Amino acid sequence: MTKETAIKLFQDQQIRVHWDSNQEKWFFSIVDIIESLTGSSNSRRYWSDLKRKLTKEGFSQLYEIVVQLKLISSDGKKYITDCADTEGLLRIIQSIPSPKAEPFKQWLAKVGYERIEETEDPEKAFDRAMETYLKKGYSKNWVNQRLKSIEVRKDLTDEWEVRGVKKGLEYAILTDEITKAWAGFTTKEYKGFKDLKKENLRDNMTNLELVLNMLAETSTTELSKKKKPKTFVENKKIAQKGGTIAGNARKDLENKLGESVISPLNTKELETRENKKLDEGEQ
Repeated sequence: MTKETAIKLFQDQQIRVHWDSNQEKWFFSIVDIIESLTGSSNSRRYWSDLKRKLTKEGFSQLYEIVVQLKLISSDGKKYITDCADTEGLLRIIQSIPSPKAEPFKQWLAKVGYERIEETEDPEKAFDRAMETYLKKGYSKNWVNQRLKSIEVRKDLTDEWEVRGVKKGLEYAILTDEITKAWAGFTTKEYKGFKDLKKENLRDNMTNLELVLNMLAETSTTELSKKKKPKTFVENKKIAQKGGTIAGNARKDLENKLGESVISPLNTKELETRENKKLDEGEQ
């Protein structure tokens, strides 16, 4: 759930949000969400009662998902406010007995069912991804490239798993090495260049950027299979080499084009450009 999505879903009230650049997460004011869903005139009291209820029911993770942040109140001053990220917020909403909360509960049930289906038949995940991207206005050519990039990424992470690379931080470090070697940016820097926050970086790449990123990840996968690294340091060196292969290809192409192929365009700008091309083609 992005900031924009939250505000759209809770149209009755402005939801206060906070962006944590280190965690790359949006955090939402819980009392604002409660007021929007329940219409309570005392959302703080409602939240206090709900916390006690959840604790009695054995929800031991409650205080792990609640973060206290200073948010601006209606008087213009900042006060400590209970907040939660998307995952925590959805869990809390499940415990709110309100008609307005029901659509979220139904959506969560649907998503859960779809994930179970995708586990049994992975092809359904690709079909749903194709449908989602097309609804967002991406071209079929771009969507095909994006789905191929998902397959390439899965091959790479499968190889890392074989080599004992740990999911999470180590995956992120190796991804940064690959990205920096071919694009000249770490993943975070690349997202900043495109003015992104929570949005997926690959969802905001041009066709050419996707192709180069796939070359970098495929090269890393094949080098890993050949060299069979045994330590994280060895995996890191291979990630750098794989990324450099694509980096050299990028530089060669840029020399011939006379311009950078690393684009600052994000999704909205990409869509605007594609629509403009279509309009010009029709004239």
